[in-house]
Order: sequence, then structure tokens, then C-alpha cells
Amino acid sequence: MAIFDEFAYRYDEWYKCKKGSFIDKIETTLAFKMFQMKKGMKILDVGCGTGNFSIRLAEMGCRVTGIDVSEKMLEIARIKAAEKNLDIDFINMDAHKLEFADNEFDAVISMATFEFIDAPQKALDEFFRVVKVGGQVLVGTIAADSAWGEFYRNKDKRDSIFRYANFKTLEDMKGWKPEKLMETGECLFVSPLSDESEFNEKLENELSGKRKGGYICALWRK
Repeated sequence: MAIFDEFAYRYDEWYKCKKGSFIDKIETTLAFKMFQMKKGMKILDVGCGTGNFSIRLAEMGCRVTGIDVSEKMLEIARIKAAEKNLDIDFINMDAHKLEFADNEFDAVISMATFEFIDAPQKALDEFFRVVKVGGQVLVGTIAADSAWGEFYRNKDKRDSIFRYANFKTLEDMKGWKPEKLMETGECLFVSPLSDESEFNEKLENELSGKRKGGYICALWRK
């Protein structure tokens, strides 16, 4: 999809700066704290982008398929995986219409993608269709009612991917398949307006529970 293709070759720059690297670390830590990962699991990574999370999963011994609507993002993901000698299938595919059989995966993970999904409940239905009975579905996204959600809504979006975003709240997520919801979590309590030096684990831990987290996760089990 062209709207993501235009950002593909500078997408990973965010992860190389101190702020981006820290945010990526705490979001990943939250995801793995909630998600029960086992070596050999067959996992679908929805909205894999340039493959960062897919690569982490593959390095931990999982069999990973990553999908995204941006072919240029996927091109970068394939190069990165090849450089690490990782066997990951990267496929151009829409989250709303997964071209997989029922009960094909042990788990479905989607990190920082639901901001850009038009029909989240339809996508979640697809996740549940392709995951095995007893399998996990984990979704992580920026919280609409947090300082980070407000920051991305109000900042100059002309040169930002977030001009296409539609943020959700934790309450929104709790309303999706509540009978299957196992756990929710949040992180990123440091303000988006903080100095770069304040993006550290000490301050993050001190602020935990004192304000809404900027990044939220929900875990369901089929």
C-alpha cells in the first residue's frame, strides 16, 4: 500500500535513536511478559512492517510468517532476515482478509498495527479464525486516551505515518471478544515531551500506575 511504502526506507531510523530504542524495548518486554512463547511455535505476525518483531520471534526458535500491506516494507524485512540467516515467510496480505486455513497458527501477534486497521473487530475475527483452539492472540497499540495518543493526534502529521492513524483505548480492546480476553497491560509512562535523557527504565518504573500508559496490549485465548 502506497501510504506505507513512502515511509519504508526511513522506518527503522526510529529504532536507532535512544528514544525509539527504549520505547521498542519496553513495548517488547510487555509483549513477552504477557505472551507465553515456546520454541517451535508457528506464529503469524500481522503488520510486520520491516520485520523487527518477526525476527525476534524467529531468533527465539519460532516458525514465523509475517504479513503486511506494504511491499516495500516487506522487501526490507526479507533483506534483514536473510542477513541473519533466518527462514521467515514475508507475505503481502491484508489483515482483514487472511489467506490462511482455519486453525493454522499456534498464535497471532500484531504490534503497533491496529492504529492503521479500519475494522479492528473484523481483523480480530480473522485472527481467531486462523489461530488454533487454545492459541493466543496478542495485540499491542498506542493508547488513544494517553499523552502519547494526544501527542500523535496533535503533532504536525504532514510528514508522519500517524496522519493515517485511528487510535484505540484499552476499554475499546476490552470490548472485543471479552469472553476470550485473558489479560491486558500497559507501558510507556514517560511523557512524549520528556527530554531524551528521561527515557530510562528507572523513570518508567517510577511513573508506572501513576498515569495512563502510552502503549497498551491485550491477550486473548481461543
